[in-house]
Amino acid sequence: MLAKSPKTARTPSALWMDLALVAFLVGLDVVARIVPHHPGFLPVAASALFAGRMLRFPGLAPVVPVAAMVLSALALGPDDWRISLVVTFAISLPAVVGIVSRRWPSIAATAAVMVPCSLAFFALSNFAVWAFSGMYSLDFAGLTQCYVAALPFLQNTVAGDLFWTAVLFGGAWVIQNGAMLAGRAR
Repeated sequence: MLAKSPKTARTPSALWMDLALVAFLVGLDVVARIVPHHPGFLPVAASALFAGRMLRFPGLAPVVPVAAMVLSALALGPDDWRISLVVTFAISLPAVVGIVSRRWPSIAATAAVMVPCSLAFFALSNFAVWAFSGMYSLDFAGLTQCYVAALPFLQNTVAGDLFWTAVLFGGAWVIQNGAMLAGRAR
């Protein structure tokens, strides 16, 4: 079971562990956004879901994607604030979903909540591009054109979200079960 039990003590050391995990996830997300990558193939949504599921202080989970987006935006340069606001909101949804879905820690349930988060991000972020970028006419034809133009990114978004979700949750499983695995190897 990967999700922390609600009975897990919320001690000062637990808070420090959570803050260290938040710092790690934010750092991972910022670096991933800054270095060259396939468009949309990023860990931000997966790390938000992971934070929502794993932190003993779940209220910290939305800090992960918001901080990652703000800090990486400082390095990447300005964007239309309205688009950035919608994108940051959309990429934060998995943190809330992670908190709500803690009671279903299975692999299938994790994938089942990540995919709709990916689709919501696609829908919301591209709606913002249509509404605020000036690249498309503000009618149904322009909206359709925007979504059709963004379809190649959808595949990378879903694949990236699922890949990074597997990496983060799989890594946590290995860390949590490392002693058991080492004992079996003997």
